Amino acid sequence: MRGIRVAVIGGGQNCEHDVSVASAASVRQALDPSKYEAVALTIGRDGRWHGPELGALASGSLAAALDVLATCDVVFPLVHGPQGEDGTLAGLCELAGVPYVGSPLRAGALAMDKWATKLVAEAVGVRTAKGALVTSTADFTGPVVVKPVAAGSSFGVTLVRREEDLEPAVRQALELDDRVLVEEVLNGREIDIAVLDDPDEGRRTGPPLEIQVPGLFDTTVKYDGSARFVVPAPLAGTELKALEDSALKVYEALGCRGLARVDFFLTDDGFVLNEVNTMPGMTAESQVPKMFAAAGLSYPDLLDKLVRGAMR
Repeated sequence: MRGIRVAVIGGGQNCEHDVSVASAASVRQALDPSKYEAVALTIGRDGRWHGPELGALASGSLAAALDVLATCDVVFPLVHGPQGEDGTLAGLCELAGVPYVGSPLRAGALAMDKWATKLVAEAVGVRTAKGALVTSTADFTGPVVVKPVAAGSSFGVTLVRREEDLEPAVRQALELDDRVLVEEVLNGREIDIAVLDDPDEGRRTGPPLEIQVPGLFDTTVKYDGSARFVVPAPLAGTELKALEDSALKVYEALGCRGLARVDFFLTDDGFVLNEVNTMPGMTAESQVPKMFAAAGLSYPDLLDKLVRGAMR
C-alpha cells in the first residue's frame, strides 16, 4: 500500500519566503516515511510554482500544481504571511477539494489582519494594546510600536521612541502593507501559547513559552539565535489559567482550526493579546514544536496529529 500523499507547500510571494521554505523543508524531512509520502511544492517569489512532480515544461504553472494536488490526500500549506497564511491557500484547497492542515479561509484572513484580530479579541473580552490604524501619517503620542497590519515574522516592525523617527517607521511599514498599526509600548513579559486540535485528545493547549530578549523581538533577533525561549514559562496557576482561557477564546472567536500560536504580553494589569499566527514557523526549532516537545509530544508526532486531524 502506498503512503498517504501529503503536498507540502512552502515559499510564497512575501517577505517571509525564506522562513516558509525552511518550514516546508523541515516538515517534509520529519514526516514519517512509513506512513506518508511528502510531495514538495514551492511557490517562487514571482508566484510561479515549482516541484519535482511538475516536470520541466510545466514548472511555474498553477494548472500543473493543481494536477499534482489532485493526486494528494492532504495538503500541508506552510506559506507564512500574505498570499498563504491569510486564507489564500486554504481557499485554493477548498476549491480543489483537497483536505488541508490549518485554519479555513475566514480565520486565516481575520488573524492575518492585526486590526481585525484586535476587534474580535476585544469583543470576547480579551484585552489588546491601545493603538490606531493609519494609512499615511500618524501623530506621536510617546513611545510606540509601528507594524504593518498584515505581515509576519516581525518584518516592518519598529520601536519608535522619538517623534522624528515616527514618519520613517510608518513609511517602512507601508512598504509591506497599505495599512499600518501604531500601538502603545507594553512593558511586560512576552508569553506565547499554542492551541492544537488534537485528533486523539481534543482541543488543547501546549505549555506556555516565554521569549526573553534585551529589547524588541524583531526579525533580526527572531532568527539570529540571540532570543532565549523558556518552556514552560514560569507562571502562577491563576496566570496560566487566564492565559489558556484567553487563547482559547480568541482561537474560537476567529474560527481557527488545526493549530495556532497566540501571543501575549503579561503586564502588571494582566495578559494583553499581541497577535495570532494561524500557521506559525514549523521547523523543529520553532516555538510551537518546542512547546509541545516540552509536553512530551515529539516533532514528527505533532506533524502526524496535524495531518490526521486535517484528513478527519
